[in-house]
Amino acid sequence: MEALFIFIIKSSALLVLFYCAYYFLLDKETFFNSNRWFLLAGLFTSLILPFVVFTKIVWIDPAPVSILNTNAISVLNKSQISFYRSAQIESFDINWSYILLAIYSIGFLTLLVKFAIDFYSLNSVLKDKKVQQQADFKFVDIKENIAPFSYFDYIVYNSSMFTASELENIIEHEKVHSDQNHTVDVLVSRIFCILFWFNPIIWMYKKAILQNLEFIADNEAAKKISDKKAYQYTLLKITTHESCVAITNHFYQSLIKKRIVMLNKNQSKKRNCWKYYTIIPVLIAFVLLFQIRTIAQEKERKDLKENTQNETPVYVLKIRKNTTDQELKEMAEKLKKDHNIDMVVSNVKRNTQNELTAIKVDINKETENAQSIEVEGDEAIKNCGIIVTTKDGLKNINLLTDGLIDEPATIRKRIAEISQTNGSNLLPASPVSPTPPALPAFPTEPIPQAPNADISKMPNPPIAPADRKDKVAMAKFEIEMAEFEKKMETFQPDMSAYEKQVEEIMSQREAAYEKEMAKYNLAMDKFSSDMDKLNIEMEQKYGKDSKIYETSMKQRNLEMRRLEINKRQHEKDVLLYERELQKIERQNNRF
Repeated sequence: MEALFIFIIKSSALLVLFYCAYYFLLDKETFFNSNRWFLLAGLFTSLILPFVVFTKIVWIDPAPVSILNTNAISVLNKSQISFYRSAQIESFDINWSYILLAIYSIGFLTLLVKFAIDFYSLNSVLKDKKVQQQADFKFVDIKENIAPFSYFDYIVYNSSMFTASELENIIEHEKVHSDQNHTVDVLVSRIFCILFWFNPIIWMYKKAILQNLEFIADNEAAKKISDKKAYQYTLLKITTHESCVAITNHFYQSLIKKRIVMLNKNQSKKRNCWKYYTIIPVLIAFVLLFQIRTIAQEKERKDLKENTQNETPVYVLKIRKNTTDQELKEMAEKLKKDHNIDMVVSNVKRNTQNELTAIKVDINKETENAQSIEVEGDEAIKNCGIIVTTKDGLKNINLLTDGLIDEPATIRKRIAEISQTNGSNLLPASPVSPTPPALPAFPTEPIPQAPNADISKMPNPPIAPADRKDKVAMAKFEIEMAEFEKKMETFQPDMSAYEKQVEEIMSQREAAYEKEMAKYNLAMDKFSSDMDKLNIEMEQKYGKDSKIYETSMKQRNLEMRRLEINKRQHEKDVLLYERELQKIERQNNRF
């Protein structure tokens, strides 16, 4: 489950990198075909690169710890085993991984069903229609009031809605979409939106892909059309057609103003191609930071034989869930006989499978403090036990619980060190970590559709000189083009009422979101307080100097830091997304 979430985070980060590179460096360039492949490369890189992992092996010297030879450990069989188990209380824990997976699955299935419905809608439009084959294209003249579109080699339009010249412009535009297989780009971007639906960047990424495809079609169609101004008027006329098929290349896409400006813009200089290469060092940094797995391997210890001569004898008594009452009795007798340790076992309970679920163990030695442990629960106990070590004639009793008795393992002809604890430091079950609160989601309901815009007062674009080498004519054209762009910037139909409506809606959503964030901050304060209490409890139970406490605290602190970083990043992303959404929605609905 964790691997899935890490993959999603890495893929989303790569999408953000490619989109930022496109938005800040390439969006205003006229390298439309190169932009197409750049955007597609970003999608597939985000899908493949997280799986590319390089392994780095680091050789380290063996830790300077006492080595326990297999001959120095006396591991008893079932008739010589004893057990101790700390109290375990069943508690209901919310598995947030499964909840997040369920939320993701709901969104994924919803969009997948929507995708299937769109295919069905497309099939309904094309079903039983007369198809006219011309060269590599299939023309379908329909009666429905649907914006013209192309789907692979199909070009669909309603001829009754346009004049002959307008229809010619539309067909030239759609031929470019069909000839260059732009439908593949549309389908790929739609699939990525289904996979990464929770990431707001993927929706803007998809929009960038569709917008760039329109730039390509406009640019190529304009080369074959003599009256470029008539073509631009055709673009504006199609904006009034609201109905369209979702998984096709529409003749109309949003941001018509930008399409007209890009259509009249001078070609970008080739030296600006350097912008495509800026993504390479960023990808290299991503691989170096996140895609290199370091494995530490310990060098073989040469002085193993010398160390085994000074080993501390260890006596291990282990009890399992299927240990019998007779074996418990024999274990107590063995401890008394060999180590003069009194051990009393009581309150033994078993389930229907005759497995131990409860036990009480009292241990007493003349030179040690009395120790008493009682375990009660519904599930079978974990392997635990008693370790008796002898050094310089003195014996030390240690109790290990919750499977820690199984940790000593043979590695390269030696046994790893067994942690030493004093008799009073018992090891009960680890306290349960508090569950962090879930971040609230920003509302994403659709914005009301804008009314039809009045385009009668749109300024006329300048006509480029036929001879591009005429410097005087080109200089005049650039001046006229700059004036045209300024006029286009001030060309604003009266959309104040609609903009006010959108601002009110966004303000209400922002207020509701801030209210939820305030609740979240209060929950986070409580979570932090619970974590502080947990740290104190861990220190009291395990001891501040114990390895278990140290390892546990490092892990918990790391989780807290990650949670805080994720929270801050999420808040920034949501606020940026909200502002960007307001800006984009205003632009999209001005026409």
